[in-house]
Amino acid sequence: MSEESHTYDASMIVVLEGLEAVRKRPGMYIGSVGERGLHHMAFEAAERALNEILGGTASRVEITLTADGGVRIADDGTGLVVGDAGQGDGAPLETRLTELWCGAPPADRRSLVGGYFGVGLAVVNALSSRLTAEVRRDGARWVLEYEQGVPVGVPARTSPADAVGTVVTFRPDAEIFETLEFSFETLAERFRELAFLNRELDITLTDDRDPAAPRAVRFRFPGGPRDYIAEQGAPLHPDVIGFERKYSEMEGTVEVALRWCDSREERIASYANSLPTTGGGAHELGFRDGLAAALTGYAREHQLLSPSDPDFTNTQLGAGLTAVVSVKLDRPEFEGATRDRLGNRPVRACVAEAVREHLTVWLRTNPAQATSVLARISTTTRH
Repeated sequence: MSEESHTYDASMIVVLEGLEAVRKRPGMYIGSVGERGLHHMAFEAAERALNEILGGTASRVEITLTADGGVRIADDGTGLVVGDAGQGDGAPLETRLTELWCGAPPADRRSLVGGYFGVGLAVVNALSSRLTAEVRRDGARWVLEYEQGVPVGVPARTSPADAVGTVVTFRPDAEIFETLEFSFETLAERFRELAFLNRELDITLTDDRDPAAPRAVRFRFPGGPRDYIAEQGAPLHPDVIGFERKYSEMEGTVEVALRWCDSREERIASYANSLPTTGGGAHELGFRDGLAAALTGYAREHQLLSPSDPDFTNTQLGAGLTAVVSVKLDRPEFEGATRDRLGNRPVRACVAEAVREHLTVWLRTNPAQATSVLARISTTTRH
């Protein structure tokens, strides 16, 4: 090939703007055009409504898989602004639906922020064959309609309204996605997870796709992670050990729930700002540090370990252990492209201290249960 055929200059650069860029390269915004990306659309659309509950402006969110293959997210919040942003409550809905990262939500401990991508409603709109938004506020009902991210007419004030809230309904675009079939189980797993990590949430997931077999499930866990642990396995001891604690040093809170079960499997689920951290990180390391310190200290205090015996190891302590370790931070620092590992350095020491102190109190207050836990550890050691 000639040198001329390799010439590359600014004239060859194609600049894509706005939602056109999203439709051209959807994987950059939702991860894939397969099942993962399809479900991410639902999570992104629901996140805004769930944050209304966490912000105190709504009490429940209803998510429905509709008979025509769409997803409807309805909340009983104050209703998003339509038209005049001067009414307050942030950017108007038209802007949220058409401008990328408009009014980016604060990355703090009090809100769900962005999953792995944080793309918002504009990307959901761009990748939908049709999206309809209905808003009830200030005594009026507004309807906004879009096709492939393009407005169909102007926002219409259609009728008076007694109630308040926002409903967003979208159908994924068959021109974009490899599959249009949502998995009820996949959505249920994530919404259930969000509900036990955030006890304020009240989520109903309904599947209306099969008229002969409709189904619905409600996710609400006032006990938070304790409720989750209480459902797991055959317990070795009756108590679920749990606590929540705030630390200024790590600019956030830590919540832990744990119990040993009658098995040899270790199941520790860690989260940072409600995102699963499958790669672990500072909070999970701190949890293990605090666990080892508390149990080793208690065993030495009761002369269950001799001065020459080594401290307990993570392997010994993990057999049968089921735990949730959740931190919520104002400035989370994730490591890696998939954001699956937490890097905030102060978190490790704070979590370790909290676990050591709370677990030590529980062990001393519940000697019979402590004995069963230490017997399990002793059995693990012999094996």
